[in-house]
Amino acid sequence: MELAHSLLLNEEAYNQLGEFQKAEFIFEWLQFLEKLLPVTSRADIRENQKKLVEQLTSLLNNSPGPPTRRLIAKNLAVLYSTGDTFSVYQTIDKCNELIRSKDDSPSYLPTKLAAVVCLGYLYKKLGRILGNSFTDTVGNVLKAMKNAESQGRYEIMLSLQNILNGLGAAAIPCHRDIYKAARSCLTDRSMAVRCAAAKCLLELQNEAVFMWSTDLDSVVTLCFKSFEGSNYDVRLAVSKLLGTVLARALTSKQTTASTRHNFRRVSLEEVMELLGTGFLRGSCGFLRASGDMLKGTSSVSRDVRVGVTQAYVVLVSTLGAQWLERNFSAFLSHILDLVSQSHPKAIQSQTDAIGCRRCVSFILQATVGGLLGEKAQIAAAKEICQAIWKLKKVVDAAMSDSNLETRISTTDVTASQHVLVCALQELGSLIHGLGTTAAPLLQDSSTGVLEVVISLILHPSISVRLTAAWCLRCIAVALPSYVSLLLDRCIERLSVLKSSPEAVTGYSFAVAALLGAVKHSPLGIPHGKGKVIMTVAEDLLCSASQNSRISLQRTQAGWLLIAALMTLGPAVVQHHLPRMLLLWKCIFPSSPKDLETEKTRGDSFTWQVTLEGRAGALCAIKSFVSHCAGLLTDEVVQRLLPPLPSAVDLLTQLSSINKSYGNSVKTSSTVYRHKLYELLAVLPPKTYEGSFCPVLKELVADLTVPDSQIDASTFLLPPLCHENDLLLLGPLLQETDHRFIEEQLLLGNSIAGGSLEYDPYSIYEKVAKGDSVPKPLPPVLSVISAATRLFGVMFSHVAESHRLQVLEQLLNSIKQTKGSRQQIVQLNVVSAFSTSLKHLANCKGSLGPEEVRRSALTLVMGALESNNPLLRCAAAECLARLAQVVSDSAFTAGLAQVSFDKLKSARDVVSRTGHSLALGCLYRYLGGIGSTQHLNACVGILYTLSQDSTSPDVQAWALHSLSLIVDLAGPLYHVHVEPTLSLVLTLLLTVPPTYAEVHQSLGRCLNALITTLGPELQGSSTTVSALRTSCLLGCAVMQDNPDCLVQAQAISCLQQLHMFAPRHVNLSSLVSCLCVNLCSSYLLLRRAVVACLRQLVQREAAEVSEYAVALVKESREDFTPDVNIREIGLEGALLGLLDKELDQRLCQDIKETLTHMLTSMAVEKLSFWLKLCKDVLAASADFNTVASVDTTQEEETAKADDASVLTSDSDERFHPFSNPRWSTRVFAAECVCKIISQCENAGSAHFDITLAQERKQRDSRDDFLVLHLADLIRMAFMAATDHSDQLRLSGLQTLLIVVRKFAAVPEPEFPGHVILEQYQANVGAALRPAFAPETPPDVTAKACQVCSAWIASGVVSDLNDLRRVHQLLVSSLVKVQAGKEAQSQQYNESTSTMEILAVLKAWAEVYIVAVEKQKNQCDAHNHCLKTAHSAEESYRDVTSSASGLLDLVQADLGTLSKLWLAALQDFALLTLPSEYASQLPAEGGTFYTAETIENARPHYYNSWALILYATALWLTSTGFVIVDPDEGVTNLSRPVTPTTMCQDSSTRPLVKSPEDVNTDRFHLILGISVEFLCSPRSDAAMENIIACLRALQTLFDVPWPRSKIGGDQELGVELLNVLHRLILTRESPDIQLAALEVVRLILFAAQEHVKEKRRSAEVDDGAAEKETLPEFGEGKDTGGLVPGKSLVFATLELCVCILVRQLPQLNPKLTCSPAVQSGKHLLLSEDGIRLVAAALVILSDVPAICSPEGSVSVLPTILYLIVGVLKETAVKLQDGQLPLTVAASLQALKGLLSSPMARAEKSRTAWTDLLRSALVTVLDCWDQDGLIQELDEVSLLTAVTVFVMSTSPEVTTIECLQNRCIEKFKITLDSKDPLHHPLWENCRKQKKQNLKMLLNFKSFRRE
Repeated sequence: MELAHSLLLNEEAYNQLGEFQKAEFIFEWLQFLEKLLPVTSRADIRENQKKLVEQLTSLLNNSPGPPTRRLIAKNLAVLYSTGDTFSVYQTIDKCNELIRSKDDSPSYLPTKLAAVVCLGYLYKKLGRILGNSFTDTVGNVLKAMKNAESQGRYEIMLSLQNILNGLGAAAIPCHRDIYKAARSCLTDRSMAVRCAAAKCLLELQNEAVFMWSTDLDSVVTLCFKSFEGSNYDVRLAVSKLLGTVLARALTSKQTTASTRHNFRRVSLEEVMELLGTGFLRGSCGFLRASGDMLKGTSSVSRDVRVGVTQAYVVLVSTLGAQWLERNFSAFLSHILDLVSQSHPKAIQSQTDAIGCRRCVSFILQATVGGLLGEKAQIAAAKEICQAIWKLKKVVDAAMSDSNLETRISTTDVTASQHVLVCALQELGSLIHGLGTTAAPLLQDSSTGVLEVVISLILHPSISVRLTAAWCLRCIAVALPSYVSLLLDRCIERLSVLKSSPEAVTGYSFAVAALLGAVKHSPLGIPHGKGKVIMTVAEDLLCSASQNSRISLQRTQAGWLLIAALMTLGPAVVQHHLPRMLLLWKCIFPSSPKDLETEKTRGDSFTWQVTLEGRAGALCAIKSFVSHCAGLLTDEVVQRLLPPLPSAVDLLTQLSSINKSYGNSVKTSSTVYRHKLYELLAVLPPKTYEGSFCPVLKELVADLTVPDSQIDASTFLLPPLCHENDLLLLGPLLQETDHRFIEEQLLLGNSIAGGSLEYDPYSIYEKVAKGDSVPKPLPPVLSVISAATRLFGVMFSHVAESHRLQVLEQLLNSIKQTKGSRQQIVQLNVVSAFSTSLKHLANCKGSLGPEEVRRSALTLVMGALESNNPLLRCAAAECLARLAQVVSDSAFTAGLAQVSFDKLKSARDVVSRTGHSLALGCLYRYLGGIGSTQHLNACVGILYTLSQDSTSPDVQAWALHSLSLIVDLAGPLYHVHVEPTLSLVLTLLLTVPPTYAEVHQSLGRCLNALITTLGPELQGSSTTVSALRTSCLLGCAVMQDNPDCLVQAQAISCLQQLHMFAPRHVNLSSLVSCLCVNLCSSYLLLRRAVVACLRQLVQREAAEVSEYAVALVKESREDFTPDVNIREIGLEGALLGLLDKELDQRLCQDIKETLTHMLTSMAVEKLSFWLKLCKDVLAASADFNTVASVDTTQEEETAKADDASVLTSDSDERFHPFSNPRWSTRVFAAECVCKIISQCENAGSAHFDITLAQERKQRDSRDDFLVLHLADLIRMAFMAATDHSDQLRLSGLQTLLIVVRKFAAVPEPEFPGHVILEQYQANVGAALRPAFAPETPPDVTAKACQVCSAWIASGVVSDLNDLRRVHQLLVSSLVKVQAGKEAQSQQYNESTSTMEILAVLKAWAEVYIVAVEKQKNQCDAHNHCLKTAHSAEESYRDVTSSASGLLDLVQADLGTLSKLWLAALQDFALLTLPSEYASQLPAEGGTFYTAETIENARPHYYNSWALILYATALWLTSTGFVIVDPDEGVTNLSRPVTPTTMCQDSSTRPLVKSPEDVNTDRFHLILGISVEFLCSPRSDAAMENIIACLRALQTLFDVPWPRSKIGGDQELGVELLNVLHRLILTRESPDIQLAALEVVRLILFAAQEHVKEKRRSAEVDDGAAEKETLPEFGEGKDTGGLVPGKSLVFATLELCVCILVRQLPQLNPKLTCSPAVQSGKHLLLSEDGIRLVAAALVILSDVPAICSPEGSVSVLPTILYLIVGVLKETAVKLQDGQLPLTVAASLQALKGLLSSPMARAEKSRTAWTDLLRSALVTVLDCWDQDGLIQELDEVSLLTAVTVFVMSTSPEVTTIECLQNRCIEKFKITLDSKDPLHHPLWENCRKQKKQNLKMLLNFKSFRRE
């Protein structure tokens, strides 16, 4: 292939190739030429032009395939446009000659087509240069079209489009002729030709004025005709043409004189009238309404209606958002008029009405929802409201008018129902999309949104009532603050209007819909609402029988409310469970006998009521099982079961009831059947085993004798087919932007799709993915759907013998029916059986004996040859599942053999497609059948089928099947890769582009081949490089394909290639392809583009971004992306797309792509990214009148500041993002937070303004975050003050991060100040609205967090400034003091818990910081006093701010401390294990209620730690002395002292002693800490653990708590064990150091306790002899320490753990291991050094809490560890410094040696011996070989000195020891020291002194 890379075709190489390789070689050369020509110099081109033209034109005669001919044409055009044009006329003549040729043989066709394509491209590129030659050319081409077949017509249309494009206005003479030709093609039988004609006409209308003036009517009629029998692509192309032409007619301003006389300006009314005619009357024209149309029998064909619907959207999109805003009123009234009573024909049947309503909803959603910004959407919603008010007035007049003559018939009232349904749905969906930004709309009393919606709940039509209820649900989801309010209002009306049937159904729908909204609302509803609703429901059910006129409605309403209540989940439902189970039990007869008597008694009305009621009960139980799985205990299941047999009995009686009472009970019985099937399908099958037989019988009857003759395949089968196989069945089953309306074309003519009125129970259910409203199917279809599901469950659980009977029965019923009915039965049966196989496969069940298999096989094989392609597809999948369940290789081979035989003999398309797919599917579930012969046979057959050019269907199915096998056969397939690849390429180069489905299958094959080759594609061998080139070639062919889905395949193939062989994919051309298709009108293509981008930017974000911008700058004429990449880059384009896109999956991919780009590029392109985010956020600021600033409590200065903040810096300039949606703005705010965290990882300069400015001066390209601080604050401010609550939360989060990250950055121009200080006003203004009374609690909670961070950050030192934010917290505290009862009843009680705890946590944080600051300043002050007195002044300044902050808190500390204690008490109760649940207070805690305990838990977990620390600080600040005088009677709603814990008021003592109160508090804090530290969850935040340890440190800083822990040894041991475990499980040095500090304090407490006991004993026995005193301290008389009970042991364990972790050499077990033996000293980290030092301090204190005997037991260990640390760390450092560990070990040694135990009588001797051994160990250090150079002698000598100085003389004065000591000193004194370091001098002085002392000791001893 490399030989193809030259300017001229390498003919020598070309002639040596085989036929197939020639085509590949030519394509490769043409591709190379296309890239080469634009960059070759003109001289070179001219030199070779003649030869090149010859070569290219000669290729025309070689029958080039479609992609090749397009490339030939493109290259010729480029060649002439860059080179000379003199021979171009010869080329054009040659092409015309080829077209005129009389040769009609198929082999000559490609040459003719190539000539046609060439002409198109030549004229497109050269245009007017070619003079008048075009008239002949066009004439010639049009003449050729008369007898051309479809491919010819297709290419001619596209060619004419190109000619028109190139010539522009010059082509006017030919316009009419082209128009005539295109007209006939627009209704061609080939869909591809229709698409091409639409493109041609779209090009023509640019210049042909007549199309949108004089001939406008005929163009419109023509388009309507074209829609008839069209497919999705045609509808897309023709609607684009129609919409564009009409938009052109509306906006044109005609000036040229020649056409003025016949030009008429078209008004908006006329345009709408034209489209409306198509929508209502279809393509039968305006005047020529046919006879049956007049009779009212014919209805508009659906494809015309759907096409016109798309045209409406194109029209509005072309005219633009501003036009829509200006003309919305007229547009809305026209659109709604389409379903009004003025056109009764369009809505004569319910099916038609539903179809029309879908179309109208789609038009409104696509235009209003897709084009308008939030501000305009609110205006549109107001317009819709006005329209609803008008209609409502008409209805009210009709209903209230008592005069019978003028009273409008009820048909008129219900005729307006469809308009109302559409208007309400659009209003609901608009508000749902606006979210909380819709608040102003609902607050606007002049519009009266809620009034109008609620008033329609009483409309006479049930569909209007349901839609009004749904609209309320949308409002509730968008604005959580309205849920409770609306519920109250509806429940109240329901109770008042109990006797009106409309009110009962309407308001029950509304309540059910609102309950369904609760799970979407993060803030919930008050718990008590459940009780109210249950009571109302019970009341309705009990009173149903009182009044027969409304018994039906009351029964329905009662059960609907109960079913909806179940969606609130177990927490609510468990309180109402007994009442519900009782109702359930009562609704069914208790015995079969009662059922019999029922049958004899009732009439049709009572049966209707009974069946509706029982269906409702079944639905309620199903809802319970689905939403409250947690409550399904065995006991509850047992109570659910008794009524089931009775329900099944009734099911078997339904047919006889239907016979007795006729049609009146038919619907009710169908609904009952449906609901029973649905309930049984969700219950465990074991629970109704006894009813299997009767239920199966009914199921079989439902499947085989269906009530309806409706072909339900399109909704039954797709879930049973594999999603990849559905691609074979065309775009209708794929996801598209028009799925909502296209869906109705899938279903047969008798059904338009689902609608809410078919099943009111769906109003509270979750909406299916992608729907805006639930769309339940009509009952007759729902029953079949439920029956297939239930059959699937039951068949897999019945006995195997029974299975055979069922299958035979099903087979017989298929045989006995005929014609279309047979197909329907077959379809139902296959769906049911396929579902059962799915269940069997999931539970690994077996199918049964040989006979069952045989019957199953017969069933599936019959369907595999059905005429319905969808059924064939499902049958192939079913066959594979059958093989999977049987899992016997012989059986599977047999199945494959049947298909082989069929494929060899059959000639019909049906069996060839079905069996070829079956071969592929078999591979899917058996992961490769293993044998190579089998694979070879499959591949061979599929090769043959895929080359059958007579039937594109067979090709497509065979290739799809081949792609499955390639994908699933794994390594076995490698031998076939090359032949398959060449087959795929051959077909890609030869199959006509009109067969898009074949190309799509080829794309899947290529993708599978690339995956199979995988990383091998990187190789450099010739075979691999040939394979790689072929793959790239295939991708290139597919990229050029006109079909968008094929282009999507090409992109995903290139994505795969880029993953496996990134070097070989040309990134720049791939990125250009992606940018062009970023805004394609095909959803699947956009998805492929973004998925590919997501992968690319993970590796090469910067390159991708640069290529995209470079591409736009080159701006070739064929590249005009719809997005403005030039200014805002690819990132901005993606953000824009995110804002417009509605598909959730695509939005998620875009977000991930942007996040990857941000992660890798934000730091380099900081300004760019921040500007992007700012533009998105600022775009909202214009519409955002910032929430009013409430300044009643503020000083005037604050007012002025805040006002200026809000008004300054408003950007008037153009925004690249016009009115982005709130969700996009939230994403932008999240991006800002991510940018800050990226900068944090990138270096300190981003947070240091001095450094940043220096580096910026050095290199102006550098950019640092701190330089953009003003922008960050502004963005956070804009977001935090928006109307959207989600955005406010994101804004506050951003502000929080900014405050935390920049708080410490100093302001270089004003020393002593920080950079954030200048933004005080902004922060204040951003926070104030969050504390307004109507703000949701989650926003206030977040704002509290920001307040505390701001106050604690120390940014503001001036108290007056600080007060402004502090005041906000004070106002919140007032709210908290009111207690939980005073909280608003708007949200769930747990939200007030969240808000209260957020306030308390914020205060806790401020208090902690104030106390810490004061403590630090006291330390600094003491330090200053030691150094100098002049520092007094500066100290005073600093203290003032700290003590000021403390003063601010102090004022409220009394209240706060009580609240903190109360919160801790709540938390303690909530952490109790579940078995103590009975001990919890029945009415809940101080801040939570018993019912919302689960929801409250997370809020406590979130805030307890800081509250605990603050409480500990407060208690220690009072020294545990103060006890509040009114402890028993606080002003809170419930006493909050921990004294009330778990006690009932009767047993509670009235007054507690201060000692008791303090003990309770002490145990509360200690208990919470120990409980948490025992097992902190793996996700427990570091801050919580540290806060908890700090609280303990604070607690033990004061004598009273120390006396408690000192006196209770068990408690101390437990605490030490917990800390030990914490140290083992948490690696963080901060946690370990904090834990060691607590250990030190516990030990100190124990020491104090022992001292105190000794002291008191001495005082008591004052006169007695000291010797007789009992021993205090651990170890008593024996010296034994009991592990688990001993404090000393626990302490030692913990210290050893720390020391051995840092210095493994200390572990005697390890010292033998080679890892440690090396003798090298390990250098500890800084944290390690601090940990070791802390542990040593603790060790030296241990003997103080031992008895003398006990001290002897522990002394060896302690000495070993201290000396060990000294030995291991006494290393000479470079700077001669003393290591900290050495200092610590010397200090510890000194403390230990001077311990009184060394001199105590009972332990003296033992201590002396042990201390001597320790000294020997130290002295031995010198004698270790080779280590003396490393060891620091100074440290060792100092250790010796400590021994000499601190022990009693008898330790060191033994001869041998003394001599060794003296010797060491002497050696060192005499050593000639090279350094003469001053330190060394000191040491020598020290040594002299030591020696002197030793000698003194000697003489002393002699004496």
